[in-house]
Amino acid sequence: MGSTFVAPEDREAVTELLRGQLEGLAARSPFYADLFAANDVDARAFAGLDDLTAFPFTDKQMLRESQAAAPPLGRHAGAAMPEVIRVHASTGTTGRPSWVGVTRRDAAAWTDMVATAFRTMGAERADVVLHAAGLGLFVGGLPIRDALERVGATVVPVGTGASEKAVLAMEMLGVTALHSTPSYARYLAEHLRAAGRDPKEFGLKKIFVGGEPGGGEPAFRAHVEAEWGATVTEGLGNADMAPVIFGEPPGAGGMRFTGGRHVLVELIDPDTGAPVEVEPGAGGELVYTSVDRECCPLVRFRTRDRVRVTGVADDGAPLIRCIGRTDDMLIVLGVNVFPSAVRDLVQTLHPRTTGAVQIVLPRQGPRVEPPLRVEAEWGPACATGDGEREVLGRELEALIRNRLSVRASVTLVPPGSLERSEMKSRLTRLAS
Repeated sequence: MGSTFVAPEDREAVTELLRGQLEGLAARSPFYADLFAANDVDARAFAGLDDLTAFPFTDKQMLRESQAAAPPLGRHAGAAMPEVIRVHASTGTTGRPSWVGVTRRDAAAWTDMVATAFRTMGAERADVVLHAAGLGLFVGGLPIRDALERVGATVVPVGTGASEKAVLAMEMLGVTALHSTPSYARYLAEHLRAAGRDPKEFGLKKIFVGGEPGGGEPAFRAHVEAEWGATVTEGLGNADMAPVIFGEPPGAGGMRFTGGRHVLVELIDPDTGAPVEVEPGAGGELVYTSVDRECCPLVRFRTRDRVRVTGVADDGAPLIRCIGRTDDMLIVLGVNVFPSAVRDLVQTLHPRTTGAVQIVLPRQGPRVEPPLRVEAEWGPACATGDGEREVLGRELEALIRNRLSVRASVTLVPPGSLERSEMKSRLTRLAS
């Protein structure tokens, strides 16, 4: 396996496809012509997948600068706008859109990959899927609709910001599955509880989540599954490469690579950039190289997604969990802390907590002076008095200290106080 996730039976085909991609890249992408020359890399010397480590990384800031220099799609684009049939965007941490062009062939490859991922996650022709993801520029919207239709499922494209319509659809259309961010799966359950209804009454059997860390957090997942009486599986992708590249087989304990021959995935050490052997217990950052992409033919694109290899599937394929993003990671006296890990610890004490949490930062991270300031909502089982909440606060501080090795100061706030989102939850905020 080495440091890549390519299936053994695909290795030869991927090598040949990638050789053709790299050899022709400099001629159609000024960005890569310059980047290869600056790093003294000759794409014609590529002979096997192990040679890819000689090529330089691409990162998000480089793509932003590329688009600023040659709008709208950038110097890295390998196809002109007349060849592009659709444009998506990712905003990242700056709020400024990074445009992603998709040609007809790119769209077909996306549909193949994402349909494979959703079949892996348990989607079937008989399913009626409530598709509660943004249907505009978000890559988790229209491309996933296309993929679910390829699977043969019935798609109800309710989008976001329409929870009442979502409830109506569940009541009237025999919905069997929900696709959304993890945050929305919990949000919709809370919405129903607030209206005096039990989410389990709607009979959902499957919940497909992605778009943010959370679907793999044990306590968060257990809570969502208990609320809905449904099985949660998650997918992982990237707006710049493909909407879903890993999908989780039900009950497998992790996601497997489902990108086929379209994407080559590496695991690297996020600090040194060195390859990391893909084996159970290993951790690192995912790096993507497009094998047959026309418009955004990225080479060794650093996703900033930090993952852990949890085991192997029955056929020997590695399984992973996403533990957070390097962009979101906080450093407290040298200890790496992912906000999603704090949320999962708070969720373990449900129903004494609601599970909602925010970390309050005195200034922009990643470095934070202790104690880590955490706001968490007390839950319905802890509503009798201040004394009980004081005990809960001390228990949460001890839990964070013992599990994450950082000192925290926990402030408990009433249920519903912290921001809810129908898309991605914001787990940190700057102090006002």
